Amino acid sequence: MIKSALAILALSSPFLPAADWTQWRGPTRDGRVHEKAPPWPKTLTKDNLKLAWSVDLAEGYSSPIVAGGKVFTVETKSKKEEIVRAFDRKTGKQAWDTDWDGAMKVPFYAAKNGSWVRSTPATDGKTLFVGGMRDVLVALDLETGKEKWRRDYPKEEKTPLPSFGFVSSPLLDDDHIYVQVGTALRKIKKSDGTTVWQALADERAMFGSAFSSPKRAKIHGVDQILVQSRSMLGGILPSNGKPVWTMPVKAFRGMNILPPTPIGDKIFTATYGGGSFLYDIGKKDKFLVATQLWNDVKREGYMSSPVVIDGKIYLHGRDKKFHCLDPKTGKTLWSSEEKFGEYCSMVTQGNRILALDQRGILLDIEANPKAFKLRSQIDLDTPPTWAHLAVCDDELFVRHLKGLQVYKWK
Repeated sequence: MIKSALAILALSSPFLPAADWTQWRGPTRDGRVHEKAPPWPKTLTKDNLKLAWSVDLAEGYSSPIVAGGKVFTVETKSKKEEIVRAFDRKTGKQAWDTDWDGAMKVPFYAAKNGSWVRSTPATDGKTLFVGGMRDVLVALDLETGKEKWRRDYPKEEKTPLPSFGFVSSPLLDDDHIYVQVGTALRKIKKSDGTTVWQALADERAMFGSAFSSPKRAKIHGVDQILVQSRSMLGGILPSNGKPVWTMPVKAFRGMNILPPTPIGDKIFTATYGGGSFLYDIGKKDKFLVATQLWNDVKREGYMSSPVVIDGKIYLHGRDKKFHCLDPKTGKTLWSSEEKFGEYCSMVTQGNRILALDQRGILLDIEANPKAFKLRSQIDLDTPPTWAHLAVCDDELFVRHLKGLQVYKWK
């Protein structure tokens, strides 16, 4: 069902306008707040972080995105339908909603965290691209929510239903989408949803159900889509889908969840059951070759994507602790003594990290390679928060399991 759209209300700000938060992990897909965004308060407290508005929603892990004066969310209602909603960024009033039948159950050993929608939408300012749990990719008009096209891969191509649902979050370029769906990394036309090519295909019911989201990078001058499947890490040519390089990655039950993180000509990742890895992407004749430089089996990843600040890796691990890793040596520079939630989403500005852990506690961390320094923490008193933070200008967008909250700081 589609409801009439509200007019977009422009926000006035004394600062230069920051980029919208148009995709998972922000404008550059690495948790970095736009460079023109206003600085965060020197000390973040309950006194200078105020709730602007909130709305109740059905369950979901999909992160909010912000574009064109609106905030977009996805939810799973009554274990049977998925709903996309648009809210006015300033007032919180609903602009439109669109829904379809699309729920499913995940395996029993993952059921404790629910079977809610997981993929985060992306937008190019005209169209919203949304992944539904049953391996369905839907394109919606950004202003009205009207459906432009839909691709149901199990129905149209007889691909197996993914065991954990559609998890990967779309990456956009001018004319295409890159996302792990339908048992492979696909390049898809934004205009009509046609698949241009597939890469790293795996039709096994379990291992074709990818968790990780792709990222684009240029390494040794070669433009490539970095992607991690349930068993492989690789760089894929955007033009034709051919692998530039690949490398098997060890993980328990194929739980390669984190996105590949480029650091110069090297790639970092961390897996559940495999530890942390750094790979060198080197030149050999006319080809690129991946070589493992180190593997720290003690620093396992889970679902928290790392951030890189001044050449150091800041990782929230499966052990619920924060770690600072030196990619040059593979050494752990420090690990926090305190344990936090099972998951933390992290955004960065300068040497600051805002981390929202799954318990609804907002952590203000100083990115310091010498020691773990927690500047302050605020209990937002929310249900569990498995979605990624979004930060635009002086606003913080929090999608918890039962709703959406928007905060403003002074």
